[in-house]
Amino acid sequence: MSPPTSGKSKESGTARILGSGASGVAELLVFHPVDTVAKRLMSNKAKVSFSALSPIIFRDYAAASLPKKLMSLFPGLGYAAGYKVSQRIYKFGGQPWFNEIITRHYKDDFTRVFGERKGKMMMQATAGSLTGIGEVVLLPLDALKIKRQVNPEAFRGRGVLRIFMEEGTTLYRGWGWTMARNAPGSFALFGASAVTKEYALGVTDYSKATWTQNFIASIAGAVASITIAAPLDTVKTRIQNANFEQKVPGLTVVRDLIRNEGPSAFFKGLTPKILVVGPKLVFSYTLAQSLIPFFGKYV
Repeated sequence: MSPPTSGKSKESGTARILGSGASGVAELLVFHPVDTVAKRLMSNKAKVSFSALSPIIFRDYAAASLPKKLMSLFPGLGYAAGYKVSQRIYKFGGQPWFNEIITRHYKDDFTRVFGERKGKMMMQATAGSLTGIGEVVLLPLDALKIKRQVNPEAFRGRGVLRIFMEEGTTLYRGWGWTMARNAPGSFALFGASAVTKEYALGVTDYSKATWTQNFIASIAGAVASITIAAPLDTVKTRIQNANFEQKVPGLTVVRDLIRNEGPSAFFKGLTPKILVVGPKLVFSYTLAQSLIPFFGKYV
């Protein structure tokens, strides 16, 4: 997942936006159902058994035909598209931008503290952390996506513009927990990816990594990121999927979760995320890296 560590991008900003945006659309169509399953498992407050999985995952379509069951895993696709495409554009464009700023102004400081090799990886991870924190601006789209996936009753037939006008800042509910989740999660994503390339694969110029090397490094970074961020992600999801008029403090969610479900509930939905996160990130990364140079020939 790690982008080039130095130098300016050969592609224009427009090419980067088009390439990363297209990868976000493709990723969404392939992986949105798995994300829905993970969100519904995390939002389920009862004990999970094999017999109860179908009602939890498919809701009202648990007894429906297979095609209808599969289609039921695409709720909130419009909100998800807005969020995922914006997120991928921000991720692919934002992290290298932050890394360039850190390299330009603080490279000597990182090198002095961590050494040249580790300093380079720490700059990658720090840039990723800053990018993750900034993702809070996309929180309303993420909140609407989650509500459509796990609590569609909260919409009560309202359109997106009406919801934005009526709910306002409530769509930023859980912003603190989101930043708290994203900071270590993105740090681990880009950091573990850089460490894997540097130490396990012997890649010093990350931009010249092969497809296989990117595949291995992306899985390492993604698994580290998802695992570290899982507890805070569960809390954030519980806060966001409540009805709009309900304001549930994060600490209340944590207390009730521990008391009613036990500490292991912080990791609900982790398994399906980890099972899909490797192919998911490799898919989006490879596609973006192919499309950005392609668009760069024309824009």
